[in-house]
Amino acid sequence: MLIPNLNIPSRFRGVTALLGPTNTGKTHFAIERMLAHKSGMIGLPLRLLAREVYQRLVEKAGKESVALITGEEKIKPRNPRYWVSTVEAMPRDLTVEFVAIDEIQLAADADRGHVFSDALLNHRGTSETILIGSSIIRRLIEQLLPWANIVSRPRLSKLSFVGQKKLTRLPGRSAIVAFSTEEVYAIAELLRRERGGAAVVLGALSPRTRNAQVALFQSGEVDHIVATDAIGMGLNLEIDHVAFAADRKFDGATHRMLTAAEMGQIAGRAGRFMKDGTFGTTGRCPPMDEDLIEALEEHRFDPLRLINWRNRNLDYSSFETLQASLAMYPTVPGMMRARVAEDEATLDILARRPAIRDLAAGREAIERLWEVCQLPDYRKAALHNHADLVQILYEALMRKGRISSEWFSREIASLDRMDGDISVLSGRIAQIRTLTFCANRADWLDHPAHWQNETRAVEDKLSDALHEKLAQRFIDRRTSVLMRRLRENAMLEAEITASGDVLVENQHLGRLDGFRFTPDSSAEGPEAKALKAAAAKALAGEIDKRAKALAGAADESFLLSLDGTLRWIGAPIAKLQAGDKLLEPRLLLLTDEHLSGPALESVEQRAMLWLKTHIQKLLGGLLGLDSGTNLSGSARGIGFQVAENLGVLDRAKVADVVKGLDQAGRGELRSLGIRFGAYHIYTSGLMKPAPRALAAQLYALKTDPEAHGVAEVSHLAASGRTSIPVDPSISRDLYR
Repeated sequence: MLIPNLNIPSRFRGVTALLGPTNTGKTHFAIERMLAHKSGMIGLPLRLLAREVYQRLVEKAGKESVALITGEEKIKPRNPRYWVSTVEAMPRDLTVEFVAIDEIQLAADADRGHVFSDALLNHRGTSETILIGSSIIRRLIEQLLPWANIVSRPRLSKLSFVGQKKLTRLPGRSAIVAFSTEEVYAIAELLRRERGGAAVVLGALSPRTRNAQVALFQSGEVDHIVATDAIGMGLNLEIDHVAFAADRKFDGATHRMLTAAEMGQIAGRAGRFMKDGTFGTTGRCPPMDEDLIEALEEHRFDPLRLINWRNRNLDYSSFETLQASLAMYPTVPGMMRARVAEDEATLDILARRPAIRDLAAGREAIERLWEVCQLPDYRKAALHNHADLVQILYEALMRKGRISSEWFSREIASLDRMDGDISVLSGRIAQIRTLTFCANRADWLDHPAHWQNETRAVEDKLSDALHEKLAQRFIDRRTSVLMRRLRENAMLEAEITASGDVLVENQHLGRLDGFRFTPDSSAEGPEAKALKAAAAKALAGEIDKRAKALAGAADESFLLSLDGTLRWIGAPIAKLQAGDKLLEPRLLLLTDEHLSGPALESVEQRAMLWLKTHIQKLLGGLLGLDSGTNLSGSARGIGFQVAENLGVLDRAKVADVVKGLDQAGRGELRSLGIRFGAYHIYTSGLMKPAPRALAAQLYALKTDPEAHGVAEVSHLAASGRTSIPVDPSISRDLYR
């Protein structure tokens, strides 16, 4: 606590700088301190973070006690006690007991630094002010606010370097940091293919979309998040490891290396509260040198030498005086003139346009122009295009006092469309955010509350649509769920539908036909491996269960299809193959690695037993003929050839043998069911459809496994027809 001293200037009194690395509980401490006062305000670097802190305060103090003020959003109950705001939107006319500014080291940022510097110097609570940030700003605070109380807080957990890792080998709960939209998307695409997907966080996403993406990661639906350096701005995520995919960024003016302090801010997001975290590199990021690693692990960074400053006491007497007051240089050591910002560049363009100079006559008109110039360029359009929009709005405000409701309504309606890809939806969100900003200016529109609701509704719909597009593109929910459950070594909930579809954890993996699992045809590469791994774990019990059931199954549950497929209760389990003997074919089991060991043997034995029984039942009359049992002389030769021709022998082929056959031999053959026709010698008991269909299959196996027309002839044989149209391309022996 500060010791009261009447000689301390008022802007220094009650100021505490709470400094330290990430994960020190600084922001939490500031929130608790604010709640100890009757009134307070906290300024935060991101709208997303402001929303998070707002929700925490609402839970503690109630909705009627907390206001939220950002450039695009205002939630203001009748008599709020606590105000949550982005630093840019912090009200200047409020008197509150407590004020906190988060991430105060951003005063050195090239684009926004002057806003944080202004807050550092001028935003004060009547009783207490806390400046929260990195220790790199300590020296400048001591210089600019010599009476401030400086408190250092240590990190609550350890941060360790673990080296380079491939993207596909990164541990779970990892954040991968890149510095361009293209690179973020490319990494997310790779993680989708290899690991089931990733959430993405970009500065260009709307807060609602970013929240939804973060929720995917926080809930564990995906195990990785790919982000730009916006992830280092206080977002509270359950990250165990931070992997840098690059160490250079474009800062709006040039491509440059990240400073050690910037990398420390990002790497420090690994580990929460007392849980340790790790960091490293991945992808094409160059290796870190030892000095940098040591600095990140020990949170030691070079102190800031300068922060950015821009004059806040502006002279609106004329264009020239306004521009001159903006261009002023600081007179205090430790500060430098901020580079020309977007709003100032827009003013410079409009000041050269005669139509604007004619309208901006007088102090109030110039002050209004400067207000409109501060419209953020969410669209990231060319500066002159942004200036054109500012001119349209300014002319409407000056000529009619308000932006036209008809024009505003048309603009909203043109954006109220959910079609298009990620880039199209992102572009619409940027445009609607511009309109949302306008709607939140109290005197720019008639009925501003109505237009706030309208723009917010469209932004929410677009944000939800964009979230869905991102999830569709970068997340394979099936693979993500399965890989997570496999990593957890959990018992997978498997279901096999009546049609054979395999569902694991309600995700479709493929089909189980008999004992063969076929992965979903839409899965390729690593995803197919994941599906097979999940199937192996989930289907093991089902396969064994099926094997036991088949081993004890009745003959009636088996069927040999006309295409040579052996089916068990409708499922294909084997294919006929030629054996050493015509009447002793083999079976090729239709199984994969899921069926093995004793279960495989039992299935094979039962299937072969059925096949032997089936052949005995339909073609049993031939089994003695092929060996010539109980036959003698010429009768034995004819019997052998009848068996070789599966019961139907062309008489012309054995005409000489038949002539020499005596009556005793004929009698022996007749006793075995063999009949002598005008053109064929045949076994009368095997002329029914079922034996003929099986005979056609066995004949084709022995003579030509790929014989044309086998299925057709088998079907004709099974039909029992006695006359058929002949296809000349099909072998006459097969027809016979």
